[in-house]
Amino acid sequence: MKLFEDNNSIFPTSYAEILQRVRNIDPVKYGSTRNYINGSVTYLSPYISRGIVSTKFILSQVLNRGYQPAQIEKFIQELAWRDYWQQVWIAKGDAINQDLKHQQNPVSNTSIPKSIVTSNTGIEAIDTSIQEFYKTGYLHNHVRMYIAAIACNMAQSHWKVPAQWMYYHLLDADWASNALSWQWVAGSNANKKYVANQDNINKYCFTQQKDTFLDLPYEAFNSLEIPDILIDTPKLLLETNLPKPHPISIDEKLPTCIYNFYNLDPLWKKDISANRILLLEPSHFKEYPVSEKTIDFITTFSKENIENIQVYVGEFKDMISTNNIESVYYKEHPLNHHYQGIEESRDWMFDVEGYYPSFFSFWKKCKKQLRY
Repeated sequence: MKLFEDNNSIFPTSYAEILQRVRNIDPVKYGSTRNYINGSVTYLSPYISRGIVSTKFILSQVLNRGYQPAQIEKFIQELAWRDYWQQVWIAKGDAINQDLKHQQNPVSNTSIPKSIVTSNTGIEAIDTSIQEFYKTGYLHNHVRMYIAAIACNMAQSHWKVPAQWMYYHLLDADWASNALSWQWVAGSNANKKYVANQDNINKYCFTQQKDTFLDLPYEAFNSLEIPDILIDTPKLLLETNLPKPHPISIDEKLPTCIYNFYNLDPLWKKDISANRILLLEPSHFKEYPVSEKTIDFITTFSKENIENIQVYVGEFKDMISTNNIESVYYKEHPLNHHYQGIEESRDWMFDVEGYYPSFFSFWKKCKKQLRY
C-alpha cells in the first residue's frame, strides 16, 4: 500500500485505497473495541474531515453489506457526532471559538503545558502517543480526551490554545469537532468536566504505570493542585507554511469548481468540464493554522485524484478578479460565507438541521430516519 509521505504514515492518498478502507470496516467490532488504543477503528477520519468521503456515503456502504442499524448503533452514532458538531458550527458560527455554554473554571493560563508539546508529561501512554502523533498526524480519540483533560482540568489551561495545537497537527483537523470536543472535556460545552485517572489510562492503553500525578482516586481530582510537570506554559507559535503562489490558467468558457481544506471530494461534479481549483487562502490558515504535513497531505491527494486540478494560494476575491472568473461552484461550509457563486450542499447522513443543545437530542431525531 502506498503511504503518504513516509513509512510512518497510516493514511494512503489513493482514492481506490480509501474506498477499500471503507469496504474493510467492521462496524460490530468497532462498537465493542473502539475505546481501546488498539481497537478496530476505521482510520477514515482524515478523509471525512477533508470531504473526500462523507458520513452518508460510509453509512450507506456499511448498510448495503447487510448490517442492521440495531447491530451497529454505536458505529452510526460516532459518524453522527461528526455531523452534529458541524451543525453546531453552522448554527453558532464564530461563537464556537469561545466558551459556548459555561465559562471554563478554573483557568490559570491561556497556553498549553510545555510537557505536553514536548511529550514529556511522565504519563507513558500519553507521551508515546504524542510522539507518534507528530509522525503520523493521528491520535486515537480516547487519547485526545486524555490530553485535553490533562491540559484543561489538571494544568488549568483554557481550552482554546491546546485545541489549536492539536488541530494544527491533525490530518483530520476539523475545527468544529476539535474545538467543541475540547470544550466538552473542559466543561464549557458540558455540564461537567471529563477527567481520567491512571487506572483508566492503563486499562485502555495497556500500560501498568503507577505513582504518576494521575494515579489518584477520582474524588481527589476536585482538590488537586497543578502538578509541577504541567506548570510551565510558554507561548505557543503556530504558523502555516503554504506553497509558493503560482498563476493559474482559466478557460473562461468553463465553470470553475472550488476545492478547499474542507472539500476535496474527487467525485464532485466529475461529469462536467470545469476549471478545478484548490483554493488555499492565507487568511483561513492564519486563523486556523495547520502543519506542513497536513498541507502536503491535501495537495498530494488533490493532485493524485482530481484531474487537472490547479492550486491557487491567495484570497477568493483576488482569484476571481485576477482571472476573470464568472461561473463558480462550491460546497457549503461555515468558513465559505465570503465565496460568491453557486453553493451546493454537503452530503449529510440525516435530514436533521439546526442547533441541538446535546448530541442525544440531535440523535433522537436522526434515529427516526433509520429503519430498525
